[in-house]
Amino acid sequence: MSTPLRACIAGAALTEFSRDSGRSAERLAIEVATAACLDAGVDPTVIDGIVPFPHGPTAEDLMAGLGLPDVRFSGVPHLGGASSVAGLRLAAMAVTAGQADYVLCFVARNGRSSSRVEQRVATLLPGQRYRRNLENPQGMNSPAQWYSLICRRHMHEFGTTRAHLAEVALTMRAHAQLNEHAQMYGRPMTMEQYMSGRPIADPYWLYDCCLETDGAGAVLITSADRAKDGPHRPVHLAGMAEGHADSADDIVNRRDIFNTGLTKAAPRAFGMAGVTPSDVDAAMIYDCFTFEVIQQLEEAGFCPRGGGGDLVADGGIALGGRLPVNPHGGLLSEGHIAGMNHVVEAVTQLRGDAGRRQVPDAEVVAVTGWGDMGDGALAVLTV
Repeated sequence: MSTPLRACIAGAALTEFSRDSGRSAERLAIEVATAACLDAGVDPTVIDGIVPFPHGPTAEDLMAGLGLPDVRFSGVPHLGGASSVAGLRLAAMAVTAGQADYVLCFVARNGRSSSRVEQRVATLLPGQRYRRNLENPQGMNSPAQWYSLICRRHMHEFGTTRAHLAEVALTMRAHAQLNEHAQMYGRPMTMEQYMSGRPIADPYWLYDCCLETDGAGAVLITSADRAKDGPHRPVHLAGMAEGHADSADDIVNRRDIFNTGLTKAAPRAFGMAGVTPSDVDAAMIYDCFTFEVIQQLEEAGFCPRGGGGDLVADGGIALGGRLPVNPHGGLLSEGHIAGMNHVVEAVTQLRGDAGRRQVPDAEVVAVTGWGDMGDGALAVLTV
């Protein structure tokens, strides 16, 4: 079993989410860092560690923008969309080792008005020799196309259906109606509307795909001793792990297409936290696509492989269901800032501050990350 990391989230914040923020990603980063420190009851100048998202403003951008006097730790996890969760582990290790007292983890980007997904993946994902020479000439050049292969195989192997995918999309949209911060707040969706979406990459249609968003999110991590003096209930980083799929730079050559980084990371994270998936009160699942919720529920151990469709059916992941998933609406309906909003929602739930979308008596929340060609991370947060 891994050694526990004695670190807590003391502050958390989000900017508004929009289609056009009207300001630079660097400005968004400074705003959300300041807000996270305010939430923790500390001055931003106490920040002496920074873990930025790999594709966006840098640690140096924050040092300059906030006038930080002495940043003595920085690190960048390169796991694509799993980086927000993997970054928590970097920050916790730095705090536990005494390399920093207050570490800020943040994501800031104009993902709708500036760098769209097709621009980001063109140079940032691993295995570009496969993309450029084998896949791109055939028109296979977006994450929806790559990940749809996994979904289609799952349908073949286990009988997963579009009705299961719809259940995920409709649940996330329903949750967003309880969250005024969500981009899709005030825009409920029916099954008829879901089915009328245009095809993107079979079996993914429009509403199976996550939003693109301008916005930022951040959490401030410190020791348990410092966190207990803050204005909010400390949220403990009880267990964290990252993992990488076999054939980590390519999907089609993977012997087991369902075996991802999360398959490896989840048992390590739960083991570190001393809990099991059955102890989890709510899960924040990286919902870049509807099927990825189903797959990650399976690979994290919330149900057997092939059982994800049954878990999500008939309200299983809705508020009040067997395992509430993404009460904020997730990447599909709240906004897409690479999963940092999932971390902030976990903190909000554990503080009991989620209002109409609050999971009753939430004490253990799991947060997953999915990125690149199947990199995975999982964090177990507790109070």
